[in-house]
Amino acid sequence: MSLDKVNCYLLDMDGTIYLGDELIPGAKEFLQEIKNKGKEYVFLTNNSSKNKEAYIEKLTRLGIDAKEDEIFTSGDATIYYLKKHTTYKNIFLLGTPSLQKAFTDAGFNVFTERNDSIECVVLGFDTTLTYDKLWAACDYVRELPYVATHPDFNCPLEGGKFMPDIGAMIAFIKAATEKEPVVIGKPKDHMLSAILDTYKLTKNDVAMVGDRLYTDIKMGYDLGVKSVLVLSGETTMEDYDKSEIMADFIFNSVKELKEEI
Repeated sequence: MSLDKVNCYLLDMDGTIYLGDELIPGAKEFLQEIKNKGKEYVFLTNNSSKNKEAYIEKLTRLGIDAKEDEIFTSGDATIYYLKKHTTYKNIFLLGTPSLQKAFTDAGFNVFTERNDSIECVVLGFDTTLTYDKLWAACDYVRELPYVATHPDFNCPLEGGKFMPDIGAMIAFIKAATEKEPVVIGKPKDHMLSAILDTYKLTKNDVAMVGDRLYTDIKMGYDLGVKSVLVLSGETTMEDYDKSEIMADFIFNSVKELKEEI
């Protein structure tokens, strides 16, 4: 197996292109090499705490020229899913102001406090989370449809540290309600279907590059797309050796991957 026929690289960001506010060495050169080879890339992230504009701002600050159509988040995939498969307009959202804006711009009525018109609960990576919001969400989840943007347990930071991610919030709500959400982001087919349809790609066109076994690599493993594990974020080689999830390629970082595209 080779990467020769890959036309578009689906690139995780946290742990793959940067850690926190630090660009991973070689990332900028890697992105330029993809362009030099006449190929494309899309930043594909499960982190729904930011919308496209926020990611463009961050990438620009890190020295990477990013366009809106080069970024696709689990928030975007959740919007795609709700519009394609449901008629819900009024959602109770656990999410940052950035995610709220993405849903509002997409035509949803977003509620962050209790309201009788709410039709669906959407759980995002809410770094502004309060106990009152969690309490209200649990009450709604017992009665209404429940969707989560992604399943990640931790968000990697610089220095080998982590912050609790949405998976911990899902566990909290499950403990209180005994209900689990429809999960949209990597490794679920909802995420892959959304991006393939949006960008008019096929599974043979793409390779998923990321640092997490249970999201990035599992998506490739489960859904039949090439997967590239980089060891610059959450996963160590020791973790990989213990895992049943196999990657098609493994590199220390995108700096090494650059030589193979």
